[in-house]
Amino acid sequence: MTTTTEHEHIDAVRDRLEALFPDVPRSVIDETIAAEHARFDGNSIRDFVPLFVERKARKALQTH
Repeated sequence: MTTTTEHEHIDAVRDRLEALFPDVPRSVIDETIAAEHARFDGNSIRDFVPLFVERKARKALQTH
């Protein structure tokens, strides 16, 4: 059985957001993901971090 790392999940989030927001530059998507991901630094439970990052980044990019 393979285990997907948090980093791999965040990469998948990036891919989905790039497809959802094709007019937004990748650098903006990367910065948005990084900012949202940083909000969870220091939290010991990491299972749902990529999901939360995607939701918050999507909301932020919708106003871009």
